Amino acid sequence: MRFQTPLLPAVLIRRYKRFLADCQLPDGREVTAHCANPGSMLGLAEPGSAVWLEPNDDPKKKLKYGWRLVEVAGGTLVGVDTSVPNRALKSALEARQIAALSAYETVRAEVKYAEKSRIDFLLSQPGLPGLPDCYVEVKSVTLSRQPGLAEFPDSVTARGAKHLGNLADMCRAGHRAVLLYLVQREDCDRFEIAHDIDPIYAAAWDAAAATGVERLVISTHISPQGVEIAGVIAG
Repeated sequence: MRFQTPLLPAVLIRRYKRFLADCQLPDGREVTAHCANPGSMLGLAEPGSAVWLEPNDDPKKKLKYGWRLVEVAGGTLVGVDTSVPNRALKSALEARQIAALSAYETVRAEVKYAEKSRIDFLLSQPGLPGLPDCYVEVKSVTLSRQPGLAEFPDSVTARGAKHLGNLADMCRAGHRAVLLYLVQREDCDRFEIAHDIDPIYAAAWDAAAATGVERLVISTHISPQGVEIAGVIAG
């Protein structure tokens, strides 16, 4: 997935109210960018960090910049926009590039499937009646507190626990269900649930896994040009 417009380098001044970030452009101008990330962004929102912003000229948008990337220790780029995983994965699923899900030809996004819930992707293959439909929920992973280890969540997420319950219900109904964690950083080759941050989510994962919910962890290549699907990592 390539960014629609070239990204601009900037320096983070502060992130506040979850969805706002004040940044300074190279010419000295200070701008406010939209931060499409409801999480804590633990370790990613330090004032003075190098960031990349995507400008837009959409008259319907109040903010003319979107915060897309941040550089962390060691020069690693991390994708902070939680909408990016679904955009990147849609193309990969349609091209059947993810081996564990390549049996499915039909890819539908944002399908209603539970009370007040939509599944990120519903995969089906009408030509193979013995193959159950596959419900895929996607989570963006950006947290890393130990070298090489990616973790989720980075804050308490009641919504995430609810999604796991919904996936478990799909398994009980005879369908296939997958929680796909997309790691938006290149410095990790392992994945774990952050039990200490949200023990309720961790328990919900254990309960969902017991019903047959699968876990799939996918890495990415991150650059100021875009975010590309890479390979499966241990998780």
